[in-house]
Amino acid sequence: MFTAHQLKDIVIKGKILSEKEFAIVVADAQKQKVKIEDHLINKKVVSEDLLYSIAATVLGLPFVNLRTQIIPDDVLTLVPEPIAVTNNIVAFKKDGEQIHVATTDPNDLTTQETLQKETGCTLIVYVTTPAAMKDALKQYHKELSQEFQKMTDDVAVTGGENAAQELPTIRMVDTFLEHAIIEGASDIHIEPAEKEMIIRYRIDGILRPVMTLPKSVQAGIIARIKVLANLKIDEHRLPQDGRFKITTSQTQVSFRVSTIPVFDGEKIVLRLLQEGTRVLSLEQLGLAPASFDAVRQSIEKPHGLLLVTGPTGSGKTTTLYTLLNMLNKPGVNIITIEDPIEYRMPGVNQSQVNPKIGFTFATGLRAFLRQDPNVIMVGEIRDTETAEIAIHAALTGHLVLSTLHTNDAVTSIARLLDMGAPAFLVSSTLVLIIAQRLVRKICPNCISSYTLDKKAITELERHFNMKEIIEVMAREKTIASTKETLASMLFYRGNGCNECHKEGYKGRVGIYEILEISPAMGTLILHQPTREELFAQAKKDGMITLAQEGFMKAKNGITTIEELIRVTKE
Repeated sequence: MFTAHQLKDIVIKGKILSEKEFAIVVADAQKQKVKIEDHLINKKVVSEDLLYSIAATVLGLPFVNLRTQIIPDDVLTLVPEPIAVTNNIVAFKKDGEQIHVATTDPNDLTTQETLQKETGCTLIVYVTTPAAMKDALKQYHKELSQEFQKMTDDVAVTGGENAAQELPTIRMVDTFLEHAIIEGASDIHIEPAEKEMIIRYRIDGILRPVMTLPKSVQAGIIARIKVLANLKIDEHRLPQDGRFKITTSQTQVSFRVSTIPVFDGEKIVLRLLQEGTRVLSLEQLGLAPASFDAVRQSIEKPHGLLLVTGPTGSGKTTTLYTLLNMLNKPGVNIITIEDPIEYRMPGVNQSQVNPKIGFTFATGLRAFLRQDPNVIMVGEIRDTETAEIAIHAALTGHLVLSTLHTNDAVTSIARLLDMGAPAFLVSSTLVLIIAQRLVRKICPNCISSYTLDKKAITELERHFNMKEIIEVMAREKTIASTKETLASMLFYRGNGCNECHKEGYKGRVGIYEILEISPAMGTLILHQPTREELFAQAKKDGMITLAQEGFMKAKNGITTIEELIRVTKE
């Protein structure tokens, strides 16, 4: 971490900003309660690599890109993992009595002096970026299978559910939970098989096998997780749900636990929820400029129904929280009813359904209307009763945000009508529908361009209406004109590198279908239209479909055509 005075020197000497511009950035960062350097990077004033390389120069220190460094295990362990993770400092090279270390906080002289004393070597300090540091810290866990071998033997000796409170089992569970956090997993799947137990992580939306453990440790691991989640250890025949938290030096993570009985035991799925996660902005969600304007104008309306739709795992909750964050002001009363509450948001009154005592979405919504709300967020419209109350709330002067499970925006209208919601109420209250998917982003470290061959073009034309897609791409200035062909366009993919674990992808971004309810669409809804009629009107109104926006992101080098086919499958 740099001091404000150092950052001022860095941005001015590096000719990034003037003194006056820097003062504005500082004030804005303080207002939003974020670090100045994070604010500079998030607002794309300067890239992370450039900021930290200039910082190194200004501070008179060398800069190192840790992503290009292969760190031997004996060098990495010169800095113990707890110190490395807590203080963001790693050793990457050793020359005789000199150890070369990289840090994101060159001002942390105390840690540097401690390491010098403990190792008896001279430290050569380099500056690196937080992203590179995060990747380097993962190397402490790259040989997870070796770590587990000794623990597995110890757990097997202890045996059974009694192992839940034994140190080897505790260490084993703590290790793979911590490893999941470091790898950025969204879910952990613990799956019993006939002769073994398989652990998989879902990273960037894709399930990946992580380790296979012997059957002998199964009972102990399952029992340990049940203890953490406050579930019944001796209940093996019924599904159970629970929750627990883990606090590390870097973050606090909540684990939502679900168990179900399967043929070879009990399967457990843990959903990782980062507490205190910074809510994204509409730009960070990946919304195109036209979509951004449509969403912003819709949430500024005093009342109406705004829906976010898509399958499970498509980022609907993140989008809802982003919209709530934009609406979250001292003069606005926001109430939510969720199942479950995934993220805590200061200033928002959040409640969780509890069907066991009759507190459902519908009963919660009725109670909310007596709480003088301006904005109501309903986790999901699941039934006719909830749909009717939500629509009536929107009709009586409230802005209502909710989700549906449909494949596209147009189908959401048909779903509300199928639920029995009166057409005139849907027509008069529905403001905007956002359909979305999450696609993996191409790894920026190994991105390369290519052109499509005839076979690939034929396959795309089978999946998509390419004529319409090219017309929209030209209209949105993604390509120069409709005269361009698929054969002449450059697309992109990741070749696979150490930074992305040879996947070619790193991170995810949304693709969106924004349907504004125009007067013409509102009139059409009154006449019980078919899906085809709704879709035709949406196209007349200028709606960009998921596939069309996906192709624009593929053409701009954000994602791949393969990802687009995977998530849309038209």
